[in-house]
Amino acid sequence: MAQEYASKQPQGFTNKIENVAIVGAGGQVGKFIVESLLKNGKHKITAITREGSTNKVADGVHVKKVDYDDPASLTEALKGQDALIITMAVTAPPAQQTKLIDAAAAAGVPWVLPNEFGGDGLNEQAGKDVYLGPAKKAVRDHIEKLGKSAWIGIACGFWYEYSLGGGPYRYGFDFTKKTVTMYDEGTARLDTSTWPQTGRQVANLLGLKLLPEDEHDASPCLAHFRNRFVYGASFNISQKEMLESVLRVTGDSADDWKVTHVPAKEAYQEGVKLLQSGNRAGFAQLLYSRSFFPDGAGNFGARGLDNDKLGLPKEDLDEFTKEAIHLRMSGYFDGEGA
Repeated sequence: MAQEYASKQPQGFTNKIENVAIVGAGGQVGKFIVESLLKNGKHKITAITREGSTNKVADGVHVKKVDYDDPASLTEALKGQDALIITMAVTAPPAQQTKLIDAAAAAGVPWVLPNEFGGDGLNEQAGKDVYLGPAKKAVRDHIEKLGKSAWIGIACGFWYEYSLGGGPYRYGFDFTKKTVTMYDEGTARLDTSTWPQTGRQVANLLGLKLLPEDEHDASPCLAHFRNRFVYGASFNISQKEMLESVLRVTGDSADDWKVTHVPAKEAYQEGVKLLQSGNRAGFAQLLYSRSFFPDGAGNFGARGLDNDKLGLPKEDLDEFTKEAIHLRMSGYFDGEGA
């Protein structure tokens, strides 16, 4: 597609996104996206919620109730929207996202951010290995085939405070037993984001102008990310560096913690077997251990991040290590089996 310029658009063209709809506005990452969108103050935000939902959304957010079994209900709710953000749990029925994408096309929504938060979606082998890649690619392909919307994938890595506090099947830490399982030598690096940084990544992305003003304008714009991933992260870090942060935050000494090492590939295979046996924790284990493989699948920032283009701030590692420990000790993860 030839590059378009704002200066060449018809009279009345607005070079920005004004109306943003979000699914999952009160959810795990959705609430941080909404918070950043509100703070930026550039958009009218609409939360798309199903009929009967009791989820609360932030003040200043409009609410539209929909019936997922009624396509006309979804299309009507999305009319006039410039962008649709979809945030859903991995356990959500796949058909639900497809219905939203179809409705966005019918309503003429030009930009869709699908439920694509995580690693580098262009790494097809890693995607296949964790069983998520093919389905996500099918969603992106479906958006392109419909031909009404462009997609943007959010490559943010795993969420740091969630993954550090989420038990030994994730970043390897058990804060109750003071044990950590390190993959290989614990030195493999990966990119990881906090929830607030992910919120800023999305909000600042949608706050970019749509098109460059003219051929001399090299500043970031949304068109540069059409049908592409945007890469952002809070920290590029190893498990050893995570442990160092834990020791600083807790005041523990290294002798207070028991460290074991397992080959990442061996942990991955064990996770596959656990999942096949019906143990859900196996999925977390295979998902996380795959990012620590020697191929650098989790270290997508080595090829360049878009943090500066999006004006993302540097964050304090220890602050979010403290938050991770708080999540674990406050019972946030109770009952999830990991």
